[in-house]
Formats: sequence, structure tokens, C-alpha cells
Amino acid sequence: MVRVELGWRVPMWPADDAPGTVLVRQIENHLRHLDGAFRTAWLSDHVVPGNGWRGPHPDTLEAWSAICHFAAVFPRYRFGHVVMNNSFRNPALLAKMAATTQLLTGGRLIMGIGAGWKEDEYTSYGYPYPPPAIRIGQLEDGVQIMRAMWTASPATFHGRHFSVTDAYCNPMPDPPIPIMIGGAGEQLTLRAVARHADWWNMPGGSPATYRRKLDVLSGHCATIRRDPATIALTWETGVVAVAPTRAEARRLAQASRFYQASGGDEACLIGEPGDVADQIRAFTELGVGHVILRFADFPAMDSAAYFAEHVVSRLET
Repeated sequence: MVRVELGWRVPMWPADDAPGTVLVRQIENHLRHLDGAFRTAWLSDHVVPGNGWRGPHPDTLEAWSAICHFAAVFPRYRFGHVVMNNSFRNPALLAKMAATTQLLTGGRLIMGIGAGWKEDEYTSYGYPYPPPAIRIGQLEDGVQIMRAMWTASPATFHGRHFSVTDAYCNPMPDPPIPIMIGGAGEQLTLRAVARHADWWNMPGGSPATYRRKLDVLSGHCATIRRDPATIALTWETGVVAVAPTRAEARRLAQASRFYQASGGDEACLIGEPGDVADQIRAFTELGVGHVILRFADFPAMDSAAYFAEHVVSRLET
């Protein structure tokens, strides 16, 4: 079992009808209260709300602009995306953006990236939506371009989908930016993780599912003779609902618009403090060193504050 670090998944659209100005204040309030108990903050990269959103389109934050703002305001957190959509930004420009952000934040960026999956946002913003094999191939090219530009100046890389020739990225990031690939597809995504990732994030799923995916990842690592222990393991919850009683925690979870869309109980942490700590330990026993949490009752602080006070200390023993 490894010692776990905690991250908070920042809501990118409101849980109610709040305008964007109010949402930003709600996020900042949470980041202030979780500072010290949580080490990282994570922003999703969607231009169209997900998780079964119904109703008028709410104010929605753009992921890169938002991370630059919050990283400047809260200098004690490391920040990452969970995860960036590789299709939305030219990988060479993204490498330059990330290198600049790493400089401005004093080395606090984690490059979370994935192949993209939400077809309606591709369509609404005019992006082509190729099949999964092509999107994952584009992701692999993009990650290799970023690594090339972060380690050589100028950098040249010619892939199947993207290429750069004598591309400069000065100043190159120092310290190096870890690349976290998100996703759990066994044939393509986990193979890309084995080839290219420093961190791997699996969204949702039970400990049994995580164990099975780890076995698949280890198989891909064996094929390329990589030690799977060189990949940092993370897990992202559906929702967290923690309260003095199990009944109250259950009420919090079921009242959340994210609960059903995130897979129900299997992907969520629900219960009294001891229950939730035990549920997290089920993942740390698999080697997970970082857990990304989304609280069921945002923008209220009840669950987040209760977790910070009553669960964190249990995880430190």
C-alpha cells in the first residue's frame, strides 16, 4: 500500500444556475478551504457540459485559460487537466503553452491529456471526429511532439498524423512536465499509456475493475520491456459523499446530478468517514498514489469540509 495524495476535481460549469462570475468565486472558496489537505487541483477540458447535463447550456469555463488563472491565485497547489482533449489544440502549440505555464507557475503543471470522446462538442465546435484508433494515434503523435520539444531545441518529429520540423520551445520546461494519459481502453489507450505516460489516470470503476486494467497495462509494458512501476497510478472518483451517517451520505450522493452519470456506487465514495477511508485504501492497496475527488454537494462546502476534517487524518495513519 502506498501513501495517497489527494486532488480536487474543479467543476467547470455550475451545479446550479449560477453565472460564471459566481462559479469562479465558488471554486476559489473551495480551493482556499482545501489548501493543505489537498495537493492538486484538476480541471476538465469540455466546451459542452457532460455527465448527463439537461437543460439550458450553463456558463462553462475553458480549461487552459482557467488553469492559468487558478494556478496564479493558489500557488500551493499543483495543477493539471483531467484530461485535455488532444484534438482541440495543435500539439506543437500546446507544448509551447505548457512550457510557458511551467515557467510561470514555478514547475507546478501536470500535463493530463487524452484522445477525446464527446462527439457533440466536436460537432458543435467544428472539429472532425475520427474513429477511436485515429484519435488515439493522434494522441500518441501529440505526446511524442511535446516530449521532443521539451527536451531538444530545435525539435523534429514526423508522425502519422502530426509533424514538426526545427520547432523551438525555449525555455524548455524545468523541471520536466509529467505527462498523465487518461482513459481505460484496453487495446489502444492502455497501450499508449505503456508507451508514453509518466502517470495514468482511470476515471471511475471499482477496485476490481482497476486491478483488471492494471493487469492489461502490465501486459502492454511487458511487450515493450517497460517496468510498470515507472508509471504513477491515479484514480478519479465519480462523486464523494461523506457525512456523519450513512443515510445522510446516501442522500447527498443521490441528490447530485453527477451520481448516476458517473456510474453509481461503483465509481463513488459514499458513507461515514471510516467507510470512505476504507474505500480509498482499496485503491492504494493496488498502488494508486493519487486520488482525484469530486464532491457531490458542490457548491456547498459541507462534504468537502467534512472530508478534510474527518477523512484525511485517517488516510495518514
